[in-house]
Amino acid sequence: MVDTACKGDHDTVRVRLRAALRADDPWTALYALSTDRPAGLAEAVEELYRSDVDRAAFRPHLAWFLRSMGEPGDAVLPRLLAEPAFAAADRRDLLRTAVARGLRLPADLLRAYGQEAPASSGSDARADGPAAPELVDAMGLSGDPSFAPRLGALLEIPSVRSRAALALGRLGAREWTAPIAGRLSEVTGLDHTAFTVALELMGDPAAVPHLLRWLAESGEERVYDVHHALVRLTGRDPLLPELERGAGYAAAVRAAWADGRTEHTPAVVRDLVVESGARARFSVDGGAGRIRIAFDPPSPGSSRPRWDRSLTFDDKPLYRVGSHCDTCELSLTLLDWPADEATGTAARMRARPADLDRIDAALLAEWSPVLGELETGHYRALLLDLPLERVTRPARSWWYRRVVARAQVDDDSEYGEDRPEDHWPGVAHFQLTTPVPGGRVPFAYGALLPSQPPEALDPATVARHAAAIAAGERPAAVVLGWIDDRYVEARHQERWLVGAVLDGHHRLAAYAAAGVPARVLLLACVGGGGGVDGGLEGLEEVAAAYGRRD
Repeated sequence: MVDTACKGDHDTVRVRLRAALRADDPWTALYALSTDRPAGLAEAVEELYRSDVDRAAFRPHLAWFLRSMGEPGDAVLPRLLAEPAFAAADRRDLLRTAVARGLRLPADLLRAYGQEAPASSGSDARADGPAAPELVDAMGLSGDPSFAPRLGALLEIPSVRSRAALALGRLGAREWTAPIAGRLSEVTGLDHTAFTVALELMGDPAAVPHLLRWLAESGEERVYDVHHALVRLTGRDPLLPELERGAGYAAAVRAAWADGRTEHTPAVVRDLVVESGARARFSVDGGAGRIRIAFDPPSPGSSRPRWDRSLTFDDKPLYRVGSHCDTCELSLTLLDWPADEATGTAARMRARPADLDRIDAALLAEWSPVLGELETGHYRALLLDLPLERVTRPARSWWYRRVVARAQVDDDSEYGEDRPEDHWPGVAHFQLTTPVPGGRVPFAYGALLPSQPPEALDPATVARHAAAIAAGERPAAVVLGWIDDRYVEARHQERWLVGAVLDGHHRLAAYAAAGVPARVLLLACVGGGGGVDGGLEGLEEVAAAYGRRD
């Protein structure tokens, strides 16, 4: 006996889906439906995809919708891919969607696709030519080592060689480490980046001698990739000169590896200079990098081997930081909370900031073991009094209000129709009550994001800090931060002071509740090399506006 209520619900979902697909703006209508996510939605999409009429009319929309649905869509994709009646274009859309979702598909399904799908459409395509790009990506995600020989053969084919190298890296097919490393001199541009990233994915120390030899011979434009791979594979992260660019940067990298040393040595905090009670500088050489901004593994199907980045604690992503593209807007998204031992690193800083009124050499020397757990680099330490508010609603955050500000001066801004929640980092946080005034860039937004769940804060501890603040004490929070400059859409100059709270969540909550500027010790890394903006100009503006006065 058919459950008429369930059938009615299914029919309602199907009607709503068709209405969204036929809307004047189907993408927006589908997004709204996906957000609502009624039960049985994935099954309704599958049913429409199996309909010849609906598939012909809505195929791109349905494939995108399956990708946006997460796990419910992931369950549907393999079933549709196994359908032999679908045309090649249908199967290509489905496999590309599965690749974008990072799905591990059965090897037999991929072999069947390879027999039926057209070869690569590149200039070197031929009847017995290379596999379609989406198939190369899927083989790398499959976890099946039997695909390695076929992928290795594709390293010779310019149109798919970078995908093949990354696929071998994802498979961990270390028998291809030397062949990939040996071809570094033959590739340039994004292909060169893909080959070095593939070696990083392998995690095979056998690549290191090849990389060291190639570093001595490679052109200036390839040095960054080789250096990055050496750091990831050896764990040795030598300090480079601050703010070097171009030929100077390449020469510094070669000099750092010239003696062939690859062993990791204990971190050293050096070049400490206290400029005032509110400013200091220091460098970390051979930093452990327990807290760092790192490139994410390349997204399957993407043409950019290095693109998105995340703020990580012990290699566990905390916030997605987004790409380093300087015409894209900065956005941070909470991914997961760090382990207790990672947050405990900052807790070792806790004694001295109880009532911190100046930076001195003894303080930084005392913290050297903890500072050595940061990423290798050059740092500025600023003691600031920041006017902060706690923001819990997307519409109140600078992440969204900056979009509104852009739209007011530019009707054509591509972000003008975005909703507040589209820019929300996913967690309540602290932000500057007003932007920081500037010069070349008129002002900078500011946001400090937590490294532990806000709901875990102890009200009694917040109250204790509030009482101390009311009595005139100024307990300090410790924040790892940076300046991020963008030229969004090549039309809007935008600057951010961004920080992750290492220690002092309760203190910041007490300051925000009291409306008293928060005492913050900001540790900011500058001059990352390889073309990364050091942010010195922005830090000077922040220090001028909010630096602790002697």
